[in-house]
Amino acid sequence: MKGIFITIEGPDGAGKTTQRELLKEYLEKKGYDVLITRDPGGNPISEAIREVILNKDFTEMGYMTELLLYASARAQLVKENIKPALDAGQAVIADRFVDSSAVYQGIGRGLGVDTVYKVNEFALQGIMPDMTFLMDLDAQEGISRKKNQAELDRMENEKMEFHQKVVDGYRMLADMHTERIVKIDATLPIDEIHGIIVGYVEKKLNL
Repeated sequence: MKGIFITIEGPDGAGKTTQRELLKEYLEKKGYDVLITRDPGGNPISEAIREVILNKDFTEMGYMTELLLYASARAQLVKENIKPALDAGQAVIADRFVDSSAVYQGIGRGLGVDTVYKVNEFALQGIMPDMTFLMDLDAQEGISRKKNQAELDRMENEKMEFHQKVVDGYRMLADMHTERIVKIDATLPIDEIHGIIVGYVEKKLNL
């Protein structure tokens, strides 16, 4: 089997992890060896960087520092996990990838989308998702969901204005990359969202 790289994007609280797990189960039933991962994270080095990025005590972190830390964690994830898995013909499903930085740092922080992709060229080694599912959710609803789940981290603790920029940024990105990014209403029932995702994946893989 040829490897495929699928990412699930969206604002905080949109249900990305739930859909990642459901898609993993589906692809395994279809005979795929599946690697699930998250960005930042996925291996000891990237997880350690994640702890720094999301530490709510580090309020003085500069925006460029934040961007470079995300890119560093991503570089290790690509080298250690994603590239070897794709080379081995596995299906890789990631909870976030470079599009998150384009939106959070490029738009939310005002660093510019082009700057983000330029910085990440070195990290990605030419690897981009084959398909991206955007879980579209209003910023206020997303943060309300997160507050009910756990204590908010440094990024989640940002002002609502920042989170709204993120939501708007994701929608803009989806409009720019319609060939790759599928926007899905994250307020739909979980099973319905899964069904939509499966429909697109089946077409892509000719299942």
